[in-house]
Amino acid sequence: MRLLKQLVAVAAVAFVGSLGVGAVQGNAFLTLVLGVATAVLAVFVYARVVRWSERREPVEVAAKGAATAVGRGILVGIGLFTAVIVNIAFMGGYRVDGGGSLAGAIGLVGFMAAAAVTEELLFRGVLFRIVEERTGTWIALTLTGLVFGMAHLFNQHASLWGALAIAIEGGGMLAAAYVATRTLWVPIGLHFGWNFAAAGIFSTEVSGNGATEGLLHGVTSGPALLTGGDFGPEGSPYSVVFCVLATIAFMWLARRRGNLVPRRRGARPGTTATLSQ
Repeated sequence: MRLLKQLVAVAAVAFVGSLGVGAVQGNAFLTLVLGVATAVLAVFVYARVVRWSERREPVEVAAKGAATAVGRGILVGIGLFTAVIVNIAFMGGYRVDGGGSLAGAIGLVGFMAAAAVTEELLFRGVLFRIVEERTGTWIALTLTGLVFGMAHLFNQHASLWGALAIAIEGGGMLAAAYVATRTLWVPIGLHFGWNFAAAGIFSTEVSGNGATEGLLHGVTSGPALLTGGDFGPEGSPYSVVFCVLATIAFMWLARRRGNLVPRRRGARPGTTATLSQ
């Protein structure tokens, strides 16, 4: 029941927030404000419902060290996507045709903040964490990764390959980031950094939702096998390769820190690590 209670509470905030952000699209300032407000409210609601349903402190969203962890996650996310787009550009699949829109990038900060926070709370904070307690880390990573990928089948221009790529890139890598650090702030920052780099910097499609206008006026062309086609660079093999490498690194770190939960083990790890440890 705590799974249902937590999912419903956070999903309600995500739904209302998405309606608000959608209603003010075109106004960069209001999109920024409502997006950030949705993210803050979602964390507050998650923390309250975890205290209520589990009778514990939600250390995975503790305020101490949050800014540093989010910042590091953002840097990793931007760095990963930049590596992807540079490789696509090297093969002739992406070019920059001048500057883009500063206002558009500002609005995307709010939009991507709301998306990153609510999705991480739902998929890693609630679903992965609780499933991991019952099944162990590896099974939970696989199952929730597939659920995360399949959820993107409802996006515009979605495809089965795109959903599978998201399951590997997002579902696997972001869960691994949580396991390695036992805080949601790192995957939140990583999720935001990746999405903002894709939309707010390089102006590419994000998960099949259409192109955006960010800081650069980017043009994607060439075979879909290289660029990801209408789904965007997340459907490119480069994204899969770089995110798999990041997942391996996070899981190696998690094993080294003793953060892996064995199969059928019921207890959660008793300590919360930080990315700097």
